[in-house]
Amino acid sequence: MMKCVKVSTFIHTILSYKRYCHFESKPHLGFGSLDSPVRASVGIFWDLDNKPFKLIPPFDAATKLKKAAGEFGVVRFTVAYANRHAFSYVPPLVRQPMKERKMLNSLENHGVAKVKDPYICRVCGRRFYTNEKLVNHFKQIHEREHTKRLNQIESARGKMRVKLVSKYAMKMDKYKYAVKDVLTPKVGYGLADELKRAGFWVRTVSDKPQAADIALRNHLADVMDKRMVDYVVLVSDDSDFVEVLKEARLRCLKTVVVGDSNDGALKRTADAAFSWQEIMMGKAKKEAVSVVGRWKDRDVLKRLEWTYDPEVEKKMYYSEVESDDSDGFFSGEDDKEDVGASLLKEDAGAWWKLD
Repeated sequence: MMKCVKVSTFIHTILSYKRYCHFESKPHLGFGSLDSPVRASVGIFWDLDNKPFKLIPPFDAATKLKKAAGEFGVVRFTVAYANRHAFSYVPPLVRQPMKERKMLNSLENHGVAKVKDPYICRVCGRRFYTNEKLVNHFKQIHEREHTKRLNQIESARGKMRVKLVSKYAMKMDKYKYAVKDVLTPKVGYGLADELKRAGFWVRTVSDKPQAADIALRNHLADVMDKRMVDYVVLVSDDSDFVEVLKEARLRCLKTVVVGDSNDGALKRTADAAFSWQEIMMGKAKKEAVSVVGRWKDRDVLKRLEWTYDPEVEKKMYYSEVESDDSDGFFSGEDDKEDVGASLLKEDAGAWWKLD
């Protein structure tokens, strides 16, 4: 009796807690009820050799892309492949401001040009009236401190490493946000670092021709074999990926292509396609909801659709014929003999003689 009372009070407290709690668990995050629908898995596979974003900062492009893909389901894979030339390449849009910045630095050093507002260090808050002094200050103090922190974390092991990571997390994030506006990236224009900051797994392949395409296709095939995604978002304009998309559709996976080529073979093969302009404007994010709805309606119609299978129909027809024969409606050759005998009997006598 005491156990029953304890169980009932325990259930009552749980129900009261659920009634009066001030937050609500979201089902798509996995904390909802057991009846909540499981959201589909999405994988983003990015071919960086095509360099699709020409006028868009890499971090903004990657962030907007993840938001648009998130409307199809939970983004579980974010992969980008390229060779070292793609990461060392600097587009003209970035190259021109770099030249202008060097010219302005030389003018500030000679006292020809003066800035109204001083340059402020975003790490420590110190003010400088020339950009070159800010850069020197950043290199001498903050870059050295950041290098020391990284060395400490790499040399530590076990719990000590976890403690150091949690201790320096805020300072390292602050440094990462400040360094991209002060120091010029040593490799290219910081493409790899910006994509990593956006949460992408960036992979550098060999300089052999089509190395990035082969590595990306192999990774995509491995993910499809293990059935780890339901939606494949391919970021590329390369027609070499047409066969991979066809294979994904044969495996009943939904395919989405992002690229600037409007008449490309990829967009004709995929289930849905968006341009980079639609991604950046947020149009793709809005259209993704209606696209998913159309896919669901199409799947329902396919299940309700009647299909003709000749083998199945043949078996059903012959089974009905056999059952009819057993009831005596059709008897084959025996029926033919009976009918012939009855006709002979009728023709035996003269037609004018009545029975």
